[in-house]
Amino acid sequence: MGIPTMQAARIGAYVVKQHLSGRKRYPLVLMLEPLFRCNLACAGCGKIDYPDDILNQRLSYDECMEAIDECGAPAVSIAGGEPLLHREMPKIVKGFLDRKKFVILCTNALLLAKKIDDYEPNPNFTWSIHLDGDKAMHDKSVCLEGTYEKAVAAIELAKSKGFRTQINCTLFEDAEPERVAKFFDEMMAMGLDGITVSPGYAYERAPDQEHFLNRERTRKLFRDILGRNDNGKKWQFTQSDLFLDFLAGNQTYECSPWSMPARTVFGWQKPCYLLGEGYVQTFKELMEDTEWEKYGVGNYEKCANCMVHCGFEGTAVADSVKHPLKLVPIAMRGIKTDGPMAPDISLANQRPAEFVFSRHVEKKLADIRAAKSDSQKIAAAE
Repeated sequence: MGIPTMQAARIGAYVVKQHLSGRKRYPLVLMLEPLFRCNLACAGCGKIDYPDDILNQRLSYDECMEAIDECGAPAVSIAGGEPLLHREMPKIVKGFLDRKKFVILCTNALLLAKKIDDYEPNPNFTWSIHLDGDKAMHDKSVCLEGTYEKAVAAIELAKSKGFRTQINCTLFEDAEPERVAKFFDEMMAMGLDGITVSPGYAYERAPDQEHFLNRERTRKLFRDILGRNDNGKKWQFTQSDLFLDFLAGNQTYECSPWSMPARTVFGWQKPCYLLGEGYVQTFKELMEDTEWEKYGVGNYEKCANCMVHCGFEGTAVADSVKHPLKLVPIAMRGIKTDGPMAPDISLANQRPAEFVFSRHVEKKLADIRAAKSDSQKIAAAE
């Protein structure tokens, strides 16, 4: 596993504390999106086609600090959009580190060479560079040639400066197991500190809706990939072993969407990082007012094919704490990649999808325009 020992120990202690206190729902990682603006336009992304008034919004340093203080998660993953476009990002990262949080800064790396000296190496800070496979795979995924070379150069630069550096890799329906395995080998040979891997999620507003994996295809794909390198034992993944076991079809898990709550320019996102079906202004409202039972595989059509880490990693971590003996065979032989798979959750009783996203955009635009109007009235009065 590519998770540092200190981080694993602290998060494990945090999870044990939550269980001993009888707390059923608690956050593991704050998923922070301080802006949606990006310098790429990936076909599989549902985050970049907002009107300019929304793309120009930013969470301030104070709002970011309030988010982590409010939810209390031990770690924060900063995404977007492209976080390096945010002028206050170095200050935001330092603010989280000063609070003794583990910080993962996700970036497409196009600006990393220009911005890297704004940051200092820290054992609690990790660059997570977006790479969806080898050159052809990645450049196709992000819809721009030349990004792979820039990302690889950024990895080499970050490592040379002493930063902990990993990649995050999203796989889609056209992923070829042999090529993915070779890519993982090449990344490990570069001295990466780890790989975060996940099947793509079908954002309803993503331009490309044809290449997202269903659950059956996901499980077969991960078995085929992991089986090509001693059941994955030679690769360092920055994820729990039981989550990888789940991806390979060996665990039946329901998602824990509250384990990775999302704070965006809209507010706290209901019910999870992937589905924006409502927004509230406080973490307390998110936890207490969300109808969690309405979501998840088997409950809601939009969730039917999801096996993404932000929903299921928390479930796997909790299972590791409750049933630590499950980890023993994985540590000895790696992830099982043959034999019968665990039964999957039935979709027979799921409720149909509701397409409500546009209402949130319209409300946010109305709020922005009202604020502009108020500012203009104040300026005119002065």
